[in-house]
Amino acid sequence: MRLKLEISPDLAALMQAEIAAGEKAVTSAMREAGASLKVAWRGQITGAGLGKRLGNSIRLATYPKGGESLNAAALVWSNAPVIVGAHDTGPLIRSRNGFWLAIPTPAAGKSTRGGRITPGEWERRTGLRLRFIYRRRGPSLLVAEGRLNSKGRAVASRAKTGRGLTTVPIFLLVPQVKLRKRLDLARDAERAIDGVPGRIVAGWERL
Repeated sequence: MRLKLEISPDLAALMQAEIAAGEKAVTSAMREAGASLKVAWRGQITGAGLGKRLGNSIRLATYPKGGESLNAAALVWSNAPVIVGAHDTGPLIRSRNGFWLAIPTPAAGKSTRGGRITPGEWERRTGLRLRFIYRRRGPSLLVAEGRLNSKGRAVASRAKTGRGLTTVPIFLLVPQVKLRKRLDLARDAERAIDGVPGRIVAGWERL
């Protein structure tokens, strides 16, 4: 006599199908969480008035690059970590050499390389010399003898008689600056992480 045992349905096939469903649900959840965090961080940055360019420094990568996995992951980061990190933590900034921090006034204009102009670059660009003025109360100053053009920038005076010549504050000098905290990236990251289990369950149930 022969006995034949058959298990229906096929348990191995069911387990394999369930694993495949899990891989799909986890991968989809991580991609959605990463995408939502990228959008949230970009929104925070632009909403804080830091500009779309800095907002676009936020990037997203998901793993695996192709296919699905129970170990799927998402990585969100910034291509400008120093700038974004500074606005996220609100650090105390001091001069590297222990002297003054030179903060340009509107009359200084901007650097040709982008960002804030330095006293050395300003002197080379304008041909004017900066003069130090110490103030006991409030920031000390770097000033120049010149005139303001139509854009409010300090330039050399063209008049030989000195007409229109004035003392223009070009830089404010301070020993340190406390950068205001304008971002809270950890808040959005925690929300994204907390939402992952729910995304996985919801995605699994749809399969």
